[in-house]
Amino acid sequence: MRDTTDPRDTADTGVASRSVWRNPSFVRLWFGETLSQAGEQVGTFAIPVLAVLVVDATAQEVGLLSAAETLAFLVIGLPVGAWVDRMRKRRVMMTADVVRALALASIPLLWWLGLLQIWYLYVVGAVVGGATVFFDVTYQSYVPRIVPSRHVTAANSGLETSAQVARVGGPAASGGLLAIMPAPLVVLATSIGYLFSFGFVASIRDDEPRHEKTEHSSLVRDIAEGLRFVFGNSLLRRITMMTASFNLFEGFVTTLLSIFVLRTLGLSPALYGAMAAVGAVGGILGAIGSSALSRWIGEGRIIVVAALLSSVAMFLVPLAALVPKSAVVYAAVPMLVVGEFFLMFSVVVYNVAQLSFRQRICPPPLLGRMNASIRFVVWGVIPISGVVTGALGGWIGVVPTMWVGCVCGLLGCGIVVFSPLSRLRRLPDGSETAPTA
Repeated sequence: MRDTTDPRDTADTGVASRSVWRNPSFVRLWFGETLSQAGEQVGTFAIPVLAVLVVDATAQEVGLLSAAETLAFLVIGLPVGAWVDRMRKRRVMMTADVVRALALASIPLLWWLGLLQIWYLYVVGAVVGGATVFFDVTYQSYVPRIVPSRHVTAANSGLETSAQVARVGGPAASGGLLAIMPAPLVVLATSIGYLFSFGFVASIRDDEPRHEKTEHSSLVRDIAEGLRFVFGNSLLRRITMMTASFNLFEGFVTTLLSIFVLRTLGLSPALYGAMAAVGAVGGILGAIGSSALSRWIGEGRIIVVAALLSSVAMFLVPLAALVPKSAVVYAAVPMLVVGEFFLMFSVVVYNVAQLSFRQRICPPPLLGRMNASIRFVVWGVIPISGVVTGALGGWIGVVPTMWVGCVCGLLGCGIVVFSPLSRLRRLPDGSETAPTA
């Protein structure tokens, strides 16, 4: 249920869509952003596998690695938007790509020299995560500079479509690469992808001036206004807390998944990748069918149903541990595949529904701060989850930790089950009086 960020209204006319794809600057940005998103997802999948198979990481170490990779969301998630507004955006994206490429390229080099250790993966994870936050916030703010206002919606639609495909397909691609090459070389391929992203962004021609030091509105005041809007609306507050709860407890399962699949079940990286591929199919089908499901079940109810389905689907992971060793391939693998499929399907349906609601009720001047506030809360729990998962996994074991995450995740659904969302076929929009605290 890791929330996609800042999507815009994807409805647009065919003329506008055709026009924006004739804009060379936008096309180059789209290629750069697509490669960046794909690199992020492939690396996120490959590095934990590398930690387990190459560095022989423990459960605590894998948990700390997950925390390091997502620490930037917690540390700089709120202020980075204001910082980017004070910088030249194309240069920020180029710098982020170079930093990520160099940091990741050092991993296969140290592996080849026999010097790779887990602490270095922590450092690289933190550096790459920080650069990713800057890149993602910047490209979303850069679109209005290179695209006429009448084409901004079509441009954002194209960017968000590629980002969503990367989110659900990146792990599958990483799994496929892991089937034919060692994990360090998959990381090297990710590094090369960031260099191609740099090349596309560098080729954009714009006239953005150097930003002079001027008086800016208070950063604290801007942040507070976004937080007040999010937590002052009862429906939005419940959705935010539900997403944060799910991300926290889903981490108990997903953080240890590489150890569980590769060590506990003794499966190969190729089968691990196949699971991710099936999950990607579920996510894509969720994106395709989300609008129809929302109309059929109701805009509020679909959020509740998707939250419950995603929480139930997670139970199939620790249940696979109950399968006898002789039947792992025939019974455990299908259970994991089905769980991954429905998890990704329901997560994407949930995100589409709640993001559409957010867009409708939020005044345009507050969109950036609203999204930054929600992102800080729902992504900020991920590094916390990584630390707790690693400690708990080392204390009570991998599978018991997963059971704790599944049970707590299901209980967390009460945030939306026992709320007005479960009774609403239609959610309010900005023109209506939204529920307040």
